[in-house]
Amino acid sequence: MFLSPPSATRILQHIEQQRPLPHSYPEVGWTRRAENISGYDNDLNFIELGSGDAVWEAAKAAIRQWRMFPAPWTFITPSDAPIEAGTVVAMSARVWGIWWLNACRIVYTIDETDRFGFAYGTLPGHVECGEEIFMVERSEAGTVRYVIKAFSRPRHLLARLAYPVARAQQRKFVRDSKAAMFHFVQQYTL
Repeated sequence: MFLSPPSATRILQHIEQQRPLPHSYPEVGWTRRAENISGYDNDLNFIELGSGDAVWEAAKAAIRQWRMFPAPWTFITPSDAPIEAGTVVAMSARVWGIWWLNACRIVYTIDETDRFGFAYGTLPGHVECGEEIFMVERSEAGTVRYVIKAFSRPRHLLARLAYPVARAQQRKFVRDSKAAMFHFVQQYTL
């Protein structure tokens, strides 16, 4: 926990400390499943971004650039981290004036004709434990939507004690993430 955004040096140290560690949950890769994961909060959210090839390309570019993380209260380090299985990143988030530093590793990627994105899972240096997909998909009609699917539960003591606050922050992240993706695609396709 920090009262100001963590320094680049501190974030990179955190990533290096977390890199060799296993995921903080046993169900690695289970976001591929259709059913809910028992013992976790399961969330599925999406927003339509538009339709057509330009929207599709913009949506994929947004994922590649980590634009689904809403500034200024969240950011990913390194900001140019490749979307590849095994990539470790730190997600910094400000909640009620306190900055939290969270470590995640990309579990798998999706790069299909009409689906693009990745799932990442939490490492021990994360306030929650679980997995999340950030994906865009295109329908046969050409409609593009952004999808966030996750299963999670509090790991850090404060997140467990303030569970309603943690869930409210997760809902805020989803709202702001959908808005960030929509805004990026609209700006990109103008």
